[in-house]
Amino acid sequence: MSRPSQLRDIWARYRRNKLAMVGLVVVAILVVTAIVGDYLTPYDAFEQNLLNATAPPSAEHWLGTDVLGRDLFSELVYGVRLAMIVAVSTVALSLVLGVSLGALAGYRGRATDTVLMRATDIFLAFPVLVGAIVVVRAAGQGIWPVIVALALFSWPVSARLMRGQVLALREADYVEAARSIGAGSRRIVVRHILPNAIAPVLVYAFTSIGVVVVGLASLSYLGIGVPPNVPEWGRLISQSVPFLRVPGKTHLWLYPAIAICVTTLGFALVADGLRDSLDPKLRGEG
Repeated sequence: MSRPSQLRDIWARYRRNKLAMVGLVVVAILVVTAIVGDYLTPYDAFEQNLLNATAPPSAEHWLGTDVLGRDLFSELVYGVRLAMIVAVSTVALSLVLGVSLGALAGYRGRATDTVLMRATDIFLAFPVLVGAIVVVRAAGQGIWPVIVALALFSWPVSARLMRGQVLALREADYVEAARSIGAGSRRIVVRHILPNAIAPVLVYAFTSIGVVVVGLASLSYLGIGVPPNVPEWGRLISQSVPFLRVPGKTHLWLYPAIAICVTTLGFALVADGLRDSLDPKLRGEG
């Protein structure tokens, strides 16, 4: 079956999964919002008005204002862009590390495999959030320290997945045929093994985007993520803690929490849909 036919087959199966299509719509809305967010917000997300702090939703401020008097809707939209930048950058960096090291370990085997997998075990032993806290505290607050910190403790899973796939494929007939005609190791891995081994890693990548969003919010909630003046969903929830039991102030934490949940759920649904549509057991279905 040709590559275009395979893609059409995968898309046909994906479309039959209604929840996966819902997730795809949510992700598409998030991406569009991140790109054109400046045209959707009535206020600057950084503009403060302490005289109008913690105001409830109104015609002027659709979702109310936060503890600094900033428009909450504008902050949530800005938070979409920030979450997408951090999540996509983190996942991309962790995939580059994980796929490269996993493919190297699986294809070379022996001492290379042993050394790389023991290093992977060491990183897997650290909880992602705890490791990220240590790195961010050492490097300082900012978007890039957060990205590097989260990626540094996220790559081992993709490395394990890729290693397992390469181990299963490196003795395949088409790989042996490539070796017999003199193809080098790099060409074999890049042209023949990776395209057939990448599917589980891509499914994990979409799942991990939601995990990164939660990780970013957690770091910001603890006060060690992005700078304090940056409107970020976890930071907004943290600032609302003193008002949790104050009547009429539910909007301070509810809308940022919903934003985190919707984003995480959207990418999880897309990942589930990809997993089902890429499942080799379903390839025989019409």
